[in-house]
Amino acid sequence: MVSTSSAVPHPSRQSLSALDKANFLLADVRDGMGPYLAIYLMVTLRWQPQDIGIAMSVMGITTVVMQTPAGILVDRTTRKKLFTVLASLLMAAAALLTITIPTYPVIMAGQTLMGISAAWFGPAVAAITLGLVGHQALDARIGRNETFNHAGNVVAALLAGLIGHFLSSKGIFVLLALMSLLSSISIWQIKDEEINHELARGSGESGHKTDESPWRSLLRMPSLLLFALACVLFHFANAAMLPLLGQRLSLKAQAGEASVYMSACIVVAQIVMIPVSAWVGKHASKGRKRILLVAFLVLPIRGVLYTLTNDEILLVCIQVLDGLGAGIFGVLSILIVSDLTKGTGLFNTTQGAIATAVGLGASLSNAFAGFLLQRSNFQTVFLVLSGIALVALLLVWWGVPETKVANESIQ
Repeated sequence: MVSTSSAVPHPSRQSLSALDKANFLLADVRDGMGPYLAIYLMVTLRWQPQDIGIAMSVMGITTVVMQTPAGILVDRTTRKKLFTVLASLLMAAAALLTITIPTYPVIMAGQTLMGISAAWFGPAVAAITLGLVGHQALDARIGRNETFNHAGNVVAALLAGLIGHFLSSKGIFVLLALMSLLSSISIWQIKDEEINHELARGSGESGHKTDESPWRSLLRMPSLLLFALACVLFHFANAAMLPLLGQRLSLKAQAGEASVYMSACIVVAQIVMIPVSAWVGKHASKGRKRILLVAFLVLPIRGVLYTLTNDEILLVCIQVLDGLGAGIFGVLSILIVSDLTKGTGLFNTTQGAIATAVGLGASLSNAFAGFLLQRSNFQTVFLVLSGIALVALLLVWWGVPETKVANESIQ
C-alpha cells in the first residue's frame, strides 16, 4: 500500500496482473472496432462512402469534445476504477444498439456513446498505471501495457475474422460488448489502496505542482503544443488508411471474405506492435525523439505503397509498417507527456489535451477521406494522406525537442 505521496510504490501481483488483463481486454474496446464498422455499413447496410465517413467521424468528434474534460476529471477524481467500469458498460450497450436497431439515428447515437467511453480509457489507464508504479518504472510498464493491448487486438481480430466469415458481421459487435464486460471485471480487481492518486496526477515526486488553470498551464508549454500539432497531422493522415483499405478490399470480396482480409490486416499490424512496444518500453530511456521519428517516417511510405498494388496479400503485408509506427507512437506519446508534466499535477489533463488533438485529426481524417473518395479514387486519397504524413514528419524533425533530455535538465 502506498501511504504517502513520496513513498516508493510497491503494487501487489494481483493489481499488476489485473492491469495486464484490463489492457488485453480493452484492446478493441477503446477503438470501437472502427474498421469493422466500415465493412458492416458498406456491405451489410449498403451505405454510401460519404455516409460511412460521417458515421465513423461521429465517435472521433465526440471523443475530441470529451477528451480534455475526461483528462481533467481523471486528475481530480479518486474514483478512477468506477468511472472506467462505467465507460466499459457504456461501450457494450452502444455495440449492441448498433446491430439490434441498425437505423441511421441509432447508429449515430451508438457512435456518440462509444466516443464518450473512448475519451475516458486512455488517460484513466495511464493514470492508474502511474499511480501504481510511479515515474521510475513507467517506461517499462507503459511498454508492457501496450504489449498486452496489442496482443488483445490480435486475439480480437482473429475472433472477429472467424465470426464475420462463419457467422455474420453483427457477431463482431457482440464480441466487442463481451470484451467490454470482461474488461470491467479486470479493472475492478485492481486494489484501490495501491493507487496513489497524487502520483497518478503527475505530482507527488520531486518538482513543483502548478496552481494555474489547466488551460493556461498547457499553453505555457511550447514543446507540448508542437507535439500536439504533429499528433494532429499524424492521425489525420493515419486514421482513414485502414478503413479505406477495408472498403477497397470489400469491393473485391464477399462480406465474409472482407472481414477475413480486414482481420488479417489488423493481425499483421498488431503482431508487429507486440515486440515493438516491448522494445520501445526498454529503450525509450535512452532518448525519445529518434525512435519517434521512425514512427512518423513509415506512415507516408505506407500510404504510397498502398497505391502500387491491388494484390490482397501484398496489401495485408504492408500493414507491417502500420504495426511499426503505431507500436512506437502508443508508448512514446504517453512517455513524452509524462516527461513534460512531471511534478505539475497535470499528467492526465495534458494527456486529455493531446488525445483531443489525436481525436481531432482522426475524426476529420475519416470525413475528409470519405468526401474525397466519393469524388476521386483510392489511389488519390492515399497519396493525399501520405503528403500530410510527410508534413507531420518534418514538423517532428524540426520542431519537437528531445523531451527526455529536456526533462532531466530542469529537474
